[in-house]
Amino acid sequence: MRHTHPIAPVPRADRPTRPGVPEPTLTSDTHVPCRKPGSTDTPAIPAQNQGPSVRGLAGFNAASPADAEALLLSCCHSLRWAERVAAHRPYPTVDALLAAADEAGYDLSRADLDEALAAESSALPHPDAPPAARTALRAAHAAYESSFGHAFVISLDGVRPGERLDQVLAGIRSRLGNEPEEERVVAADELRRLARARLAFRLAEALTPRHSGP
Repeated sequence: MRHTHPIAPVPRADRPTRPGVPEPTLTSDTHVPCRKPGSTDTPAIPAQNQGPSVRGLAGFNAASPADAEALLLSCCHSLRWAERVAAHRPYPTVDALLAAADEAGYDLSRADLDEALAAESSALPHPDAPPAARTALRAAHAAYESSFGHAFVISLDGVRPGERLDQVLAGIRSRLGNEPEEERVVAADELRRLARARLAFRLAEALTPRHSGP
């Protein structure tokens, strides 16, 4: 039985959603190479490595191999995964591209997974969250990283903004009890789901008109 780290309960930090402003996620959307476990650095939220600008699926299909791979690496930092997905262009639909990304995600080798996880960072709550919530979540992430040697990753796709903090804390509490190999399986699945969600977001964002002015 693995020793689990006690994690103090965190006060809820519900706040209204502002129209037109994307809710920050409580998981990694920022790739930072070689981040040391237990680091107290606070990554920007919702800062993301967006990669090169491409215009939706057509732009992705027509992009140079380097640009396509750079965009994919901003979703999952495994070079072999990015090369494999980029090499199968052109894709007839976004769904076909996402399915290919999923398939490649299932085939990550141990080294591929280590490479991808090393580039992840655990994000913190929105700056408006109570200080106690920020402190407790930072401690929870540090406990996880101390146990497993990489950032905690979890996909919050479909989780309502007001429930994300609780979801992350529940996930950390639950997964701290996993054996290392068991947790690698869970982390790999969450990373695959994150990569899919990030890729869908990147393609959709590229098609969203940008308006200037108020």
